[in-house]
Order: sequence, then C-alpha cells, then structure tokens
Amino acid sequence: MDHVEVGDTKERLMEAAGRIFSEKGFKAATVREICRLANANVAAVHYHFGDKEGLYKSLLTEAFEIGLKRYPPSLGLGPEAPAEERLHAFVHSFLSRLMGGGRFAWCGKLMARESEEPTPALDHMVERYILPLSVLLRQIVAEILNDGTRPEDARAFNCAMSVVGQCQHIFRNRAVIDKLSPSLKTDEAGIAALARHITDFSLSALKHLPRHDSAQA
Repeated sequence: MDHVEVGDTKERLMEAAGRIFSEKGFKAATVREICRLANANVAAVHYHFGDKEGLYKSLLTEAFEIGLKRYPPSLGLGPEAPAEERLHAFVHSFLSRLMGGGRFAWCGKLMARESEEPTPALDHMVERYILPLSVLLRQIVAEILNDGTRPEDARAFNCAMSVVGQCQHIFRNRAVIDKLSPSLKTDEAGIAALARHITDFSLSALKHLPRHDSAQA
C-alpha cells in the first residue's frame, strides 16, 4: 500500500487510519501499520491523539462530520418542505454518506464497521450523531403516516428502521448484489436512482400501512 501523501503529520495519520481501520476494524489494525502508511513516527500518534483508542475516536468523529457536511440530511431543504421531499433528501444523503466515493470513501465503511464491531466510542457516536438523525427520520415518518403516530412511538421507530434498513442492505450486501445484478451502479447517478426507488417504495408502504394497536406497545 502506497504512503499517504496529503497534508501534515496529523492529517496523514487520520487519512491512513481511515483506510486501515475501515478495512480491518479497530482490533485488528495496529498503530505501526497506520504510521507506516502515513510515513510518520509512532510517537506522533501519542502526541496528537494519546493512543490508538484516541485516534479511532477522533477518526469516527471526523467521519461523521465529513459525511454530514458533504451530505446533510436535509440536502438544503427547509423544515417547511413537504415530508415526502424531506424523506427523499434523508435517504439520498444517507446513501451518499454510506457509498460516496473520492478521498473520503472510507467514512461509510468505517461507520458500518463500528456498528458491526462496536467499541467504547459507539455510545458517544450514538448520542452525538445517530440519535439526532433517528429523531429527524421518525419525525418525517410520523408526518407521512398522518394517523396520530408520534415520533417517539414504536410505530414510527419501526418504520424509520425499515427505511434505513433498505439503505444499509445495499451497502452491507454489495458483494452478493453485484452477482445478482451486475448492472446496478453506485456512482452519483446510481445512488440518486436508488434513493428515488427507496423513497417511492417507502412512501407507498407508509401511506398504506395498516394500523394495529400492538404497533404502539
């Protein structure tokens, strides 16, 4: 693997750590291989981040911040926009954060790894980033349901989970999906098409979803 050439030592360490942690996970990755890729001294990790865990937590924070800055969940829509449009923006931005390419393509992989192999950093990530996104999606879903469901109800949570699950399925099962449908693209146009489909599919389900008392339990 070639050396990371961007920026100063701290930036190179973050870039290298992003690649290695996203590929190997927190446990399997080592500070030495990160430093080797970053062309930096091991002492630099201790100077800038304290230890491996500090580097990883800083990296997770950076991944969320970069993703939300590039693809905010509203995609520029105001709160007065129709709920259907806000759902599409949420889905499109989420897919883009998961599968967007370029220099920061490791961000989505890193966040997915943290969900699969949680570390002590997860609680902080949930409280600071994931919970606000969950609340936002549940508010949108409850508005679309328009049947008295509140964002805090289990019905809204389950529906929001179903929307997110469609996005995550494409990302997490890409190897299988590529074999089943080699023509499926996840470039910018492909992500836009997937976002439109998931939104339309979800809207149809939400607007025809039977109401059961047990859904509010």
